[in-house]
Amino acid sequence: MGHLPHRDLNASRERLRDQVAHALRAALISGELRPGQVYSAPVLAEDFGISATPVREAMLDLAREGLVEPVRNKGFRVTEVNERDLDQYTEIRALIEIPTVGQVTRTATREELEALRPTAEEIVRAARDHDLIGYLEADRQFHLSLLALSGNERLVETVGDLRKRSRLYGLTALDERGELLPSAEEHLELLDLMLAGDAKGAEKCMARHLSHVRSLWARSGSSPSAKGRRSAGAAG
Repeated sequence: MGHLPHRDLNASRERLRDQVAHALRAALISGELRPGQVYSAPVLAEDFGISATPVREAMLDLAREGLVEPVRNKGFRVTEVNERDLDQYTEIRALIEIPTVGQVTRTATREELEALRPTAEEIVRAARDHDLIGYLEADRQFHLSLLALSGNERLVETVGDLRKRSRLYGLTALDERGELLPSAEEHLELLDLMLAGDAKGAEKCMARHLSHVRSLWARSGSSPSAKGRRSAGAAG
């Protein structure tokens, strides 16, 4: 009754805990673990092929981030994200990321920006190959590495936390509808604008990208309110 594809996790206890937490975050985003569902540490541990202790510890880390909540004597329930939450998370990200992209465009060296290209290309490759976990990993790395060029560590931490909380449950559906690749290609467009020194163009591209991602969430029909509309006769 495994919920997750088997992953080869083999390291020290602390490192293993971090690896499990990272894998669980990816599973939450990709929809392998569903909102509202309760999962037990022992069952998930079987999927990972490890003991239940590091899984339980990793789930407690996710609980502190608001991604899951403990259910007494049962395990952990995946928290649900509603449309209002997603709107607010996206608004905060826009307030942070759009001007930061403009700033980085004006201050980063060409070498620093070019160093992001392999990751941007990996996002596109993963989308084309329907590698959802690879897509999420590369997408996270690209955005946070780009923001890190601002030199503001707290800014990077804040956006990283917002990305975790605004996880996309409907990624599989988006991939099946062919909507993931256009979003992936926007990363290369953004990078090219930054390399050209077009700060305003880069800011507009980032604004469009965040708006695009938010609209994909809405069309995924994976948030509770969207599910309600669909069951009532409407929802992305």
